[in-house]
Amino acid sequence: MEETSRKDYAVITDSTADLSPELVRELDVEIIPLQFVIDDHTYLNYPDGRELSEKAFYQMLRQQKTATTVQVNASRFVEFFEPILQQGRDILYIAFSSGLSGTYHSSLMAREELQEKYPERRIYICDSLAASMGEGLLVYHAVMEKRKGKDISEVYQWVEDHKKNLCHWFTVDDLYHLKRGGRVSSATALVGTMLGIKPVLHVDDEGHLVNVDKVRGRRQSLQAMAEKMRQTCTHPENQMVFISHGDCLEDAQALADMVRERMQVKDIVIHYIGPVIGAHSGPGTVALFFLGTKR
Repeated sequence: MEETSRKDYAVITDSTADLSPELVRELDVEIIPLQFVIDDHTYLNYPDGRELSEKAFYQMLRQQKTATTVQVNASRFVEFFEPILQQGRDILYIAFSSGLSGTYHSSLMAREELQEKYPERRIYICDSLAASMGEGLLVYHAVMEKRKGKDISEVYQWVEDHKKNLCHWFTVDDLYHLKRGGRVSSATALVGTMLGIKPVLHVDDEGHLVNVDKVRGRRQSLQAMAEKMRQTCTHPENQMVFISHGDCLEDAQALADMVRERMQVKDIVIHYIGPVIGAHSGPGTVALFFLGTKR
């Protein structure tokens, strides 16, 4: 009985992982919906977009509506985690980057409260240091490790050991949203927009968004990301590659083609950047995620 219970654990993440409803079902993971506000309405970000679809969200942004996000508190985690613990299951929660949000710290507070109440249960919390489908790709790999029969502590350790090899590359079509979020200055945004400059950014080892390159032109920015992957990707032939986009599917597909031109990969999954991340990155963002030698 004890051996069975040790294998019975839930892999949980939050909606910033930007996993599609199909992938959520396939991986059998639990998703905590985070909140966002747009046009004075507060929504929960479910993977199936039941409260507001990604398409509708980006249409509102293009109509100059302002979107903001809401910090999740510890009580929300308690509400979500407790029924799982009551079922006699352990928890592995892979959290949105602590470098971009307080979500991880709220989950630690919830764990402290629940561990006192359920001392026999194990609650592992991993700071993914990741965002969007980078976080989602880490969850995907965690589930693959679980399916190999690994115990929760082994899967947690695998995630901790490999999360800094999870590479994130982003480009944006419009510098306005990065300016609003304080990622670039007003002057940089103005000059960059006039000259057609497209920044290429990545998420660093501390989980922060960092501007790496400035490329002139959209296609060149996509090519720069594909080239970054070619330079650092490990064993591409075995890799599941994730690409997320801010309502610009054609550009995401163009990036996928550029990746395939440069190397053989196992498969590429494309999906939306959800509203919680999209509130800060805006329409036209394209992001590429894979395992590499370093971030």
